[in-house]
Amino acid sequence: MLIIENGQMAGQRWLIDSDCVIIGREAQAVHLLLPERQVSRKHAKIERTPNGFVLTDLDSKNGTYLNGKQVREPQVLQDGDEIQIALCVKIAFVGSDATAPLNARPISQGMRAITRGIRLDKERRRVFMAEYELEPPLSVQQYRLLELLIDADGALVSRQEIVERVWEGENAYGVSEQAIDALVRRLRDRLAERDPDHEYIVTVRGHGLRFENRY
Repeated sequence: MLIIENGQMAGQRWLIDSDCVIIGREAQAVHLLLPERQVSRKHAKIERTPNGFVLTDLDSKNGTYLNGKQVREPQVLQDGDEIQIALCVKIAFVGSDATAPLNARPISQGMRAITRGIRLDKERRRVFMAEYELEPPLSVQQYRLLELLIDADGALVSRQEIVERVWEGENAYGVSEQAIDALVRRLRDRLAERDPDHEYIVTVRGHGLRFENRY
């Protein structure tokens, strides 16, 4: 089992239920997705072997570390080992002899959920990316814009629609193009913090914006 001790996914627990687990930042090509920018697209792997689980670095840019030492060749994991991915995410390895917590999830099942895109809890105005809540929450205007784009279901949204939905009523009078551009940029930046490899908000010049979710 792997327990993520810090980083954006801190507290998550995953059962290793396959013979090879790829760890990295490329959502469609890894089993355990870590969204931090320092993590390589395919960073490291854990393989089941006759000698136990073996950790290997996949020529990552910022390195893989085991108990504080950089992994330069495959290393057999022991219960309680601490894996560091790019020195920004700590993962504890729990051996097969230890008791798995009840809330631990199989990696194969978890990643089918993780690779999904954005969904909204409209009643509470919460945003979930890859099943995890976006923190800190979006501003009111950022949330309204995101909700408008998602509700359009892939259709174009004009700048006038954005003004009417985001600023509402009298506040919509005199909203500048620069104000709209700044809002779109801030929302893009927030989404990129969690998923930098996918462009959710697409600009169609002369027409408006379109939302492209992950599926």
